[in-house]
This record gives sequence, C-alpha cells and structure tokens, in this order.
Amino acid sequence: MNLQQDLQQRLQQKSVLLMTHLVLGYPSLAINREVIQQMAENGVDCIELQIPFSEPMADGPVILKANQDALASGIKVQDCLSFAAEMVREYPQVHFLFMTYCNIAFRYGFAAFMKQTAELGLKGLIIPDLPVEEGKEYLRLTKENNLAAIMFFTPTSTDARMAEVAGQGDGFIYCVARKGVTGEHTEIDNNLADYLTRCRKATDLPLAVGFGIASRKDVATLEGRADMAVIGTATIKLVDREGAATVGPFIRSLAGV
Repeated sequence: MNLQQDLQQRLQQKSVLLMTHLVLGYPSLAINREVIQQMAENGVDCIELQIPFSEPMADGPVILKANQDALASGIKVQDCLSFAAEMVREYPQVHFLFMTYCNIAFRYGFAAFMKQTAELGLKGLIIPDLPVEEGKEYLRLTKENNLAAIMFFTPTSTDARMAEVAGQGDGFIYCVARKGVTGEHTEIDNNLADYLTRCRKATDLPLAVGFGIASRKDVATLEGRADMAVIGTATIKLVDREGAATVGPFIRSLAGV
C-alpha cells in the first residue's frame, strides 16, 4: 500500500490526520528521539524529519534558529540518515518523510540520496525550493524509488498551476495556508476556506495544511476542508519551553482526545 492509499484508509477512522515536524539535531538527536516517541505513541500519522540547511528559505525564525543551532552542533547528513533509519524501525505505524532543501540532495547526489532514502524505509520527500520545472530528475528518481514527491499549493497558485503541480506529485499535497514563512499564526477564515475549496478541486490527493497550525481549534476548523494538519513551529516552541515530555499531551489535545 502506498502513502496516498494508507492516508486515505486512515481517514476512514479519523476526520483529520496529523503530521508533525522536527529539525534533526535540534536541540539534540537524543531529544529528537524522545519527541518522536511522544508523537508516535500519541497518534501522529506522518513526521517530517528536517535535514538542517544553512538557508532554509521557507522557514520562519524559530525553525531557522533550529537549523542554525543544529548545524553549529555538528550535525551531518549521514547522521540524519542513520537516525531516520532507527526511527523507521522503531515506529512502523508512522510515515516518515525527509524535509530539506534542494542543495542537500544535490550535493549528496540526487540518485544516491533518493536510493538511500527509499532503502531506509522513508515514504517520501518534501523539498520546498525545487519547482517542477527544475525538478525533472528529482521527480523521475522519486518514481523509480517508489517515494512520494510532495508538491505544494499556495494561496497565489492559479487553478491551472495547481492542476499542473498536482499531476507531478504523489502521497499528498502540502497546502501552504498563507503567504510568508512558517511559524506565524494562520487565521482560519473565509479566504482560507475558499482557497482549500480550490485545492480540493485540483487534485484527488489528500490535502495537508501547514504554516501556523498550533491548536485544537485550528485542527478542528480543517475538518471537512482538508485531510491532514501540519504542526511544526508550535511543537519546537513547546519543547524549548517545557521539555519533550509535554509533546504527548499536546498531540492528544490537537486530536481532541
């Protein structure tokens, strides 16, 4: 069963799925391990493992700082690969995906990076700075390795652009909830509802909504409009403020449990 099929099957039991995000090596791989345990044991469906990059252009100040601190601590791509393999073995109920920027995969070698990602058991990749026009090799290699290439819709995407992008992707579509970078709160209003209606018309793939989702209210408002809520900055802030043990209760609260 591929990623799309499994997510659609899970949606028969849940009104909205959850995808979380963390930056590998921030504040340490040991803390990452604790956080992922909390996430996995409390019902998260997908987890983005971000391989740190020096210029994470789609990310706001919290995730930017996490990337910089992880790199300053000496985290390497190979460390991230090894850690991901461990997590895939430990938590088979979770779909793990790598999130990173194009230069990481390019410097590693696209073919080698895709092959190893698949061999480790990850389900796909999220590379926000690689448009479809420049990603022909990437898209070919993801298909050859049975990886989902996660594509993006944005509020400025035209209907024609959405259809073009969706036709290249797999797994699910990441719907950016608003203009700007990660971390700022997103108002769930009529504009967002209209945008998600356009997203739904453009593809049969599940819709994941991210950028500024931080509370049970945010998640509940997505019910009937989208299929998966993406929580990133809110979790990093929580761990910074209160520690890894608080992640489990936070995840349960998002799910309304």
